[in-house]
Amino acid sequence: MNGFDKKFKEYIDYTEKCLEEYNFLTAETQPQKNLIDAMNYSLSAGGKRIRPVLVMAFCEAMGTDYRKAKAPACAIEMIHTFSLIHDDLPAMDDDDLRRGKPSCHKAYGEAMAILAGDALSVLPFEIIADDTELTPEQKIKIISVLAKATGKSGMIGGQVIDIENESRNDVDERNLCNMYRNKTGQLIAVSCVMGCICAGVDEETIKISAEYGYKLGLAFQIIDDILDVTASTEEIGKPAGSDMEENKTTFVTLYGVEKSREIADRITAEALECLGKTGNNSFLIKLTENLLQRKN
Repeated sequence: MNGFDKKFKEYIDYTEKCLEEYNFLTAETQPQKNLIDAMNYSLSAGGKRIRPVLVMAFCEAMGTDYRKAKAPACAIEMIHTFSLIHDDLPAMDDDDLRRGKPSCHKAYGEAMAILAGDALSVLPFEIIADDTELTPEQKIKIISVLAKATGKSGMIGGQVIDIENESRNDVDERNLCNMYRNKTGQLIAVSCVMGCICAGVDEETIKISAEYGYKLGLAFQIIDDILDVTASTEEIGKPAGSDMEENKTTFVTLYGVEKSREIADRITAEALECLGKTGNNSFLIKLTENLLQRKN
């Protein structure tokens, strides 16, 4: 195992360990057992854990022990998981598979899936507020940026644009980039920002790190568009070709696979330029390059 793979595994193993420590995972005898099981089902379904890795990697790149960032690292994975649960619902994308398993609403019913998503949308703010590693000032700042990245002007706002675009035939690149910046980029960017806040860096570094995150998020989503038409359901863990079935405009429908990959290459290069202005970033450079070349 090379140095990058070892560090990546270290971050993920620590994330999994910390997720297991939070109280809802051990509350099997509570009256809310079905809710807790549904939350745990989706949260432990696997996935790349890119967002918590970014939180910890930025914290460490800025010269601070990454373990100080455990609360925001777990918080962002909970927020991301809540968004996936709701995204899969019949009223939204109506997907039966997530990460190669039945979606939460297929496994636990639609009502319980909605409630599991709701619970995972608020638990992050509890664990940040109760954290013993962060200062009160850091907690307030992290809660603020995470709420903004999640809400009407962030990920949820991006989902609104996504839904409305399904009934439009005039979606262009500008609209698509705006939607991706919010739906995908906001949570990736705030992961970088929260890692920086944990490390106590200056505002200029936070701004550069956020810009890196937005560019990484856009490239990440363009690769998702490509994989939707080039990969199998087994490879990506969700129904392949679903974007076309749902009449979604993507970079692939606008430009085709080859040009979309060229655009993803260019945006990734811009993200790497941002990294060149931050701290000890060798791990983050390799992570960025790997995400561009991913197959699922």
